Parts: sequence; structure tokens; C-alpha cells
Amino acid sequence: MTTQRTRSLGRPTLDAVAARAGVGRGTVSRVVNGSPQVSPEARAAVQQAIAELGYVPNRAARALVTQRTDSIALVVSESGDRVFTEPFFAGIVRGVSSGLLETPLQLWLAMVQSPIERERVEHHLTNQHVDGVLLLSLHDSDPLPTLLEERGLPTVLGGRPARMLQPGAQPAYYVDVDNVGGARRAVEHLAGRGRRRIATIAGPQDMGAGLGRLTGYKEAVRAAGGGVNPDLITYGDFSEGSGAAGMRRLLEVCPDLDAVFVASDLMAFGALRALREAGRRVPEDVAVIGFDDAAIARQSEPPLTTVHQPVEEMGRQMARLLVSRIRGDELPSPTSCSTPNSSNVPPPNPTPSPRGPLSVRSPLRAVTAPRGDRPAPSILHLRPGHFGHYSHDGDTKCKIDDAGAQSARSTT
Repeated sequence: MTTQRTRSLGRPTLDAVAARAGVGRGTVSRVVNGSPQVSPEARAAVQQAIAELGYVPNRAARALVTQRTDSIALVVSESGDRVFTEPFFAGIVRGVSSGLLETPLQLWLAMVQSPIERERVEHHLTNQHVDGVLLLSLHDSDPLPTLLEERGLPTVLGGRPARMLQPGAQPAYYVDVDNVGGARRAVEHLAGRGRRRIATIAGPQDMGAGLGRLTGYKEAVRAAGGGVNPDLITYGDFSEGSGAAGMRRLLEVCPDLDAVFVASDLMAFGALRALREAGRRVPEDVAVIGFDDAAIARQSEPPLTTVHQPVEEMGRQMARLLVSRIRGDELPSPTSCSTPNSSNVPPPNPTPSPRGPLSVRSPLRAVTAPRGDRPAPSILHLRPGHFGHYSHDGDTKCKIDDAGAQSARSTT
């Protein structure tokens, strides 16, 4: 009855909670704001009073006091069509949400493509509507990372910006996988299968993933004793359509190619379609390797050989790094963590296996303020990054799947 009468009189106030709990107003405020400077007895009394009264903190008033909104933004520089249909973005969102579960932070999502959308989002982000920002699918020309850092808004990037490979680049906080090492290992796998005319459909060169995967391709081609032939390189935008168009260009210019490393699984799916249309058998005539290990890789016929990257874990690490920045935590020194089955590593030129995946592991890095040249990537074991103040090595695999999970055939 007491609770019903209290609720019927209107929204419970902080003073009402204090009176019910038998404590001061300041004690209630400290409990609501998560302060550790409250005795266990007082905290329990306040929490019981909150439950009995149905008290809900006034977020606007709390924000005025704490200068926090308890919300963060995930800003994706892509169209809504791509964000809601391509598996990479869904995996990132799941990972970010998972990384925020034990925090009070709420996540909101924005897609930015047009100048009007960009102006609207910039205004929202820089006017104290969020506590931090996650940026995804960035191109080097995007001014948003610099703008946010200049405004003092904690920001974490999904992927190492391509500009970070240049001397004197401005530091940034980012989480990324070993794009160079994964691509290099994929091409080594093709060369180990006797392929000699290995082409690539690379991603955009103003994005870290696109540039890194092309770099890995070139390193592996040179290591195999050949020169890099520009005719064997074409470019896409990580979409299925650009993969099909890129494959057609390669077949026109280099009809004798016998393998192709494609910088994303969606582009590889498009490349497979173009090869079928051209009457080329996969893998008998042309072997194909993608990058992502997306669900689409298992749906292709034959199953697509692919390099695995832990997209959800990447999202989790982005969220955790941003939370640390918002809290002002001191980021730890570079660390290395072991992962299960990390010794299941094939030799550089693996012997084909009739079933089951061949796995290597390379580091997922959450890095602070990197400078200088990129580190030598770790392919056969986990180790910390060499170029930042903080590094986290996650459970990242470069999985070269010879046989596919359900089939005795694969694209290599």
C-alpha cells in the first residue's frame, strides 16, 4: 500500500529515497552515480528504497552534475543498405553491444554518407550528446577523427587508418587485425599449391584494411621470387558487385591467371560468380581465397577458402578501449595473452589436408597512439605490438580452410 500511494503521488524524488532509506540526499546521489564512497549498509538501504519507490534517476539532471550522458555513438561511413545487409557490420555491432553489457552506457548508431548527414552527425557528437565515439569504415579523407579529438571527445577507430603508415602521422586509438600478415599467408598458401599467376582484387587504398591486405599480397609475391605485376592487381570497394567487376577485368587483361586473393569475402563471392559466367572452374582453373570468414564463405559452391578475422571480438575490444578512455583509465603496457590451440599452426607451405581447417593466429591489436613504421606482424604466435602504448592480443585466427566444413572441395 505504501509503495502504491507513493507512486500515485507522482514521480519519486531523490529526497523521497533519502527519507525512506534514512540517509542524506548526498548518500543517495553517490549510490545512484556508482561512487565507491558509500558504506555497504547505506548502499543496501538506498537500493532497497529505490526498488520500493520505483525511483528512476533523472538522466538530464544527472548529466548536468556528472558531465556524462551515459551514451556512446557508433558512426559508420557507409549507406544503411550496406550496414544492414553486410555481415561485417552486424558482427561489429554485436561485439560492441557485448562489450558494453557491464556498463551503464547506451549505444546509438549513425550512418554517414552525404554532406548533410555528416554535418548533422558532427553537430550532434560535438555538442555533448555522447561520452565517446566509435568510428568504422573510415577513409583517410574523413575529417571526423581529428575533429573529435580536437574537441576532447574520446574516440576509437575500427581499423588502423591508412595514413598511419606514413611518417609523422597523427596518433590515433584503434583496434585492428593483422591485415598484412593474413593476406601474406593467404598468398603463400596459393603459392604452396603451385599457383604461379596469382592476382588480387584489393580494397580501397585510402582504408587501412585495403592498403594492408594489398601490402601483404605484394610481400608474398616478392618472397615467392616473382615481381609484382600491376596487371594482376585490380580494386574494389569490399562489395560483391565490385568483386565481380574486378574479376572480369582481371580475366580480360590476364586470361592465364590461375589464382586470385580477394580482400573480402563479399568481393570473393562476386569473383566466383564472374568466374562461373566465364566458364572457369574453381579451383581447377582458378583458385580463390577471400578474407573475413563470413557466413557467405560457407554458402558458396564450392566453400570459399578464407582468412578468418574475429569481427565480434574486434567490436568488443573497441567498446572496452573506449570505456577505458571515457573513464580516464591508465592504459596498461603492451601485453600478450595466450589463446586456446594457438600451437595448431601449419608450416608456411602446408600440405593439403583432406578435411578440417589449417589455422594460424595473428594478433588483434587495440593500440594507442602508434607512430613510425608498422610492426612486423605475428603469424605463428601471439606477441604484443611494437608501436603503441597499449596492445591487446585477442583470439584472432588466420584460418586457411582447405576442405570447408561440409564439403571435400574448396576454392583452393
